[in-house]
Amino acid sequence: MNSTLDPVQFGNRRILIIDDNPAIHEDFRKVLGSTATALSKEIDADTAELFGEPAEIAEDTSFHIDSAFQGQEGLEKIRAAAAEKVPYAVAFVDVRMPPGWDGIETITRVWAEFPDLQVVICTAFSDYSWGEIAKAVGNSDQVLVLKKPFDNVEAMQMAHALTKKWHLTQIARRQFAELDALVNQRTAELRAANTRLTGEINERAAAEERFSKAFHGSPVPMAIQSADGASFLDINASFLEFLGAKREAVLAGGITLWTDPAIASRITAELAERHVVRNLAATVMAAGAERHVLVAADNLEIYGAPHRLLILQDMTERVRLENDLRQSQKMEAVGRLAAGVAHDFNNILTVILGNASLHAGNPKLDEKISTSLRQVVLAAERAAELTRQLLAYSRKQIIRRQPLSLNEIVRQTVAMLSRIIGEHITLDLELADDLPPIFADAANVDQVIMNLALNARDAMSDGGKITFITSLCELDESNCADRPGARAGRFGCFAVKDTGHGMDEATLSRLFEPFFTTKEQGKGTGMGLATVYGVLHQHGGWVEVESKVGCGSVVTTFFPLSQEAAAGESAQPAGESDSASGNRQVTILVVEDEDLLREFVSESLAALGYRILSAPNGKEALDVWAQQGSEIDLLLTDIVMPESISGRHLAHTLVMERPDLKVIFTSGYSPELFGSEFEQEKQHGFLAKPYLAAQLAQTVARKLQTG
Repeated sequence: MNSTLDPVQFGNRRILIIDDNPAIHEDFRKVLGSTATALSKEIDADTAELFGEPAEIAEDTSFHIDSAFQGQEGLEKIRAAAAEKVPYAVAFVDVRMPPGWDGIETITRVWAEFPDLQVVICTAFSDYSWGEIAKAVGNSDQVLVLKKPFDNVEAMQMAHALTKKWHLTQIARRQFAELDALVNQRTAELRAANTRLTGEINERAAAEERFSKAFHGSPVPMAIQSADGASFLDINASFLEFLGAKREAVLAGGITLWTDPAIASRITAELAERHVVRNLAATVMAAGAERHVLVAADNLEIYGAPHRLLILQDMTERVRLENDLRQSQKMEAVGRLAAGVAHDFNNILTVILGNASLHAGNPKLDEKISTSLRQVVLAAERAAELTRQLLAYSRKQIIRRQPLSLNEIVRQTVAMLSRIIGEHITLDLELADDLPPIFADAANVDQVIMNLALNARDAMSDGGKITFITSLCELDESNCADRPGARAGRFGCFAVKDTGHGMDEATLSRLFEPFFTTKEQGKGTGMGLATVYGVLHQHGGWVEVESKVGCGSVVTTFFPLSQEAAAGESAQPAGESDSASGNRQVTILVVEDEDLLREFVSESLAALGYRILSAPNGKEALDVWAQQGSEIDLLLTDIVMPESISGRHLAHTLVMERPDLKVIFTSGYSPELFGSEFEQEKQHGFLAKPYLAAQLAQTVARKLQTG
């Protein structure tokens, strides 16, 4: 046998990584090491059964990884490997590799010389769309796309699948060549001796028997159809199991396979052009449900008549996971945007609320001006409520968790709701006995109940029934597999069930997006369910929705139980109200990057008699400290600031120099969000934005008095 086929005989596990980032090479070496052995053995065993050959499985089936940092270097290594009769089976190619060839050009040049090389394009999906990639390299069945940062298991599965595919391609090519030679030899022998015919017939029958065994024993759904796809000649057990149908019904033509008739037409057209169908995405009706599949099809001749071989790969779970991931990423991105908007808006609202409330009560002002200022305060408080909803959605609101009786909160809230929900709605309670306390913020739980109840009411304009349900739920890992956001453990569950008009799939897919509403313009902010989503996720829980048009809805929330909660809490002790009067001997350093807010805080505290020093960022605050640090008694600083010095970093630096320095942090975010290290800084004060001048004065006075 020619030495060029040695990699085929023993399995080619050579992989070339072409990437300009050395760290990526190290990641692939870690992932594609000896951990791939078990999966490779299973694949080799299946291959042996398919081809009717004994499998020679080596004990060490880890991959041999080589590196290239540019496209030109990668092509040279591929050439050298081929010249040495040890070719590469797979190449992982980065899309962007400045300078020189990018990944697309590299793949094009490599395939011009080595068309059998299997390729994985590594990309963050920001450089080329799939359409551009397919157009540049051809919609080849030799290319997969691996998204960065890549999943280790996915990368390992790709390596196994593509090296095996390369291996099988070489085997098939060798066998086809051998078969062609055999046919020629048999033809020559038949001319010489007709007695050899019986032997060849017997050998063909044995091959057909092997194919039949491989076909019917394959775990992959496979079927043999007529050339036009109108009927089935044979189907294997996996195909029947996938469809949830009986063999007789399938062979009799009693099923409709494709949900889109255009798929059948496309397959027929491709095969009529003698093209092989690979990785064609489609949906089929299987066991009464719609499932996503990848379709492969090829022409097949049986007893001299044309047929087609149809293979289905079930991708339903993968599609679901990808959709869940995309939805999660979208919600996270919107949450980050909402948090940023709310944070900046809180700074503005603090200035508006502080100044307006400071002057609204001045008896010397004209009554019209006082009235206008009070209206400004009311409007600003409404805006502050909206920012709280945005922060709740983005999981950055301030919460104070404690053990709570979920049943008691539901009873209290429902008692209030009964007066405002409307007489056309019936309220019912189904509360579980002996429900352990949940670990949550009482105001947040009340907000969740209110939002869900009002949302259910709005779905029943003609009247109906709302049922409030509590229960204890215990989940294990298997229960969480198909429930986005779920995790194993014991949870207190609160559900709202209504008899309203229900929701379609399009509405359900956007249900928790902020500002999305199905109500008429001016009748809803679209923040109710978005707030519920944020509250549950910030508490370490999640929310699930079941609904169909015309069948009502059930919204279920999951709260952690108190015994599962972390010991540390972010809530500040509610001390007595302290005097807001100042002391001219007290010097306060105010550090705030928002100019108007810094001026408001400085003027408010100065009016109380404090001596005020101010700085717009941490760097200038250090300069002020260097000149007058010995005179400063209290540091009042925003946590999130520009430049490289945050409020926490600044406070830590100054306290290290002056341990007796008193510190008050301010932020529109919850202190829990700044990490476990922030919990160790509880000796410092915390003032949540937006705040009034009186709250500022009380917080400063309390900190100066109590330390």
